[in-house]
Amino acid sequence: MTSIDKSGTFALGDRTVKRLGYGTMQLAGPGVFGPPKDQEAALAVLREAVAAGVNHIDTADFYGPHITNKLIRQALAPYPDDLVIDTKIGARRDENGAWLPAFSAEDLTQAVHDNLRNLGLDVLEVVNLRIMFNAHHPVEGSIEAPLTALAELQQQGLVRHIGLSNVTPAQVAEGRRICDIVCVQNHYNLAHRADDALIDDLARDGIAYVPFFPLGGFTPLQSSTLSAIAERLDATPMQVALGWLLRRAPNILLIPGTSSVAHLLENIAVAKINLSDDTLKDLDYMA
Repeated sequence: MTSIDKSGTFALGDRTVKRLGYGTMQLAGPGVFGPPKDQEAALAVLREAVAAGVNHIDTADFYGPHITNKLIRQALAPYPDDLVIDTKIGARRDENGAWLPAFSAEDLTQAVHDNLRNLGLDVLEVVNLRIMFNAHHPVEGSIEAPLTALAELQQQGLVRHIGLSNVTPAQVAEGRRICDIVCVQNHYNLAHRADDALIDDLARDGIAYVPFFPLGGFTPLQSSTLSAIAERLDATPMQVALGWLLRRAPNILLIPGTSSVAHLLENIAVAKINLSDDTLKDLDYMA
């Protein structure tokens, strides 16, 4: 058994993926805009991730835009049979790199075709509808119109499975009345725990939960408790934070991002970290 196998597996649609995956956001340039400073290094990270056993990669064609999907295709195509690539639609970038909503039926159709073209695929395995009522956090409001448009693209055979991103529990419930939802991708980590109840509800129904910013995002997690536990376990604070997520619920799929092979391997090594029940209780006080 390799290191990553110790993370376990969970269903993502009708596929089974390892719970430690990889997110491509950091492969684009600063602010997730423009090309990477070192394209060969970016390609090396993708290849090393798959070589290390990662079979779940998260991306979006608005990263760059178009940058990370083209890197994935260049690095990994033809794709391994067990690799699941999930993507997001519902946003776009302007000429200055701002994040703007783009979830009209026309926007979503164009986004699906952009992802297909740049990834070199005939069908997208998982497409997460990113709700952009607010770019930074979920805001209540009906998602029926954009989700119905995405479901129609699924019926055309362009999308196999649908997920939701940046959504409230009420929007998840609304979405599940419209079509099958295989995953929810929201902001969640050791210190940002608003989705605790939602995660447990989804786990009971066998639906994956994919936390973005699992290490705090643009403001990395910092805590004396986290640092002390990491020192005791001969690990880094970020490894402990990822290890906590793996223990938090069986349906959590991790997609930590990095542009460094060394950091990638450090993230994958968290599967070997053993967090005791007492340590988990100490970490829970951070919330």
